[in-house]
Amino acid sequence: MLVAAFMFACMGVLVKFGAAYFSSTELVFYRSLFGVWMTYLIIRYYRLPVSTPHWRVHCWRGISGLVSLLMFFYCLTELPLATAISLNYTWPLFVALFSTLILKEHMHWPLICAILVGFAGVILLLRPTLPEDHWMAGLLGIASGFFAAIAYINVKQLGNLGESEWHVVFYFTLISTLATGLWLLFTAFSPITWHGLLLLLGTGITATLAQLAMTRAYHQGATLVVTSLGYSTVLFASLWGIVLWNELLPPVAWSGMGLIVLGGLSSGILGIKRVPAVAPK
Repeated sequence: MLVAAFMFACMGVLVKFGAAYFSSTELVFYRSLFGVWMTYLIIRYYRLPVSTPHWRVHCWRGISGLVSLLMFFYCLTELPLATAISLNYTWPLFVALFSTLILKEHMHWPLICAILVGFAGVILLLRPTLPEDHWMAGLLGIASGFFAAIAYINVKQLGNLGESEWHVVFYFTLISTLATGLWLLFTAFSPITWHGLLLLLGTGITATLAQLAMTRAYHQGATLVVTSLGYSTVLFASLWGIVLWNELLPPVAWSGMGLIVLGGLSSGILGIKRVPAVAPK
């Protein structure tokens, strides 16, 4: 899981660099295109069937995951790296809410407190650190966590239906590739330079390796440990932001990030016995 967290942070770095050459939609397209071929080859290697009888749930998961990814990539291009990733990592808080509202699971006071702590962290992170022209990006960052939580619920439904993780990732990347590719056909593709190509390959490789490492972690590791280590992405992103862009956030922003991690981690721990942890992306 530490490898996955580091790779996700590296993906964020490459997305920020890639924004100088490509739009966020193009970055999602190339990232998804690389992922769909990788997962297809893995499915064929294990001789699994490509078709699925649960295509409707895959569509809902693909759409919610795509919307989340588009918003997340846009935030990566507009906000400090650690801020964008922290806002996206609000998804466990929304999952806790959805588990009560949609899955009709019991909401107890420790979970309510964890959710409130997490959203208090969002307020601390946004209020002092974002200039007025970046508030929209901040709100989209929270929205990316919202839609990532919907994708998480869909993944849980697919797991209950017996779908493998490879099929979930394959159909998600397939839907993302087709949707963004169709959009770009009616808009424009940016020219690809050698430098831009290296950034695209790096984004696809790091995203795919992170996905593989995270899948292995959830399969073989203790769920509580894996869930806890997943938040090290925020730490790695913070270090990259300081080293590469000198993104020195004020202490109150670090406090907000800490509360988001604490709230999300607590809600995840409290919900482990109720909602088995599954990687949403």
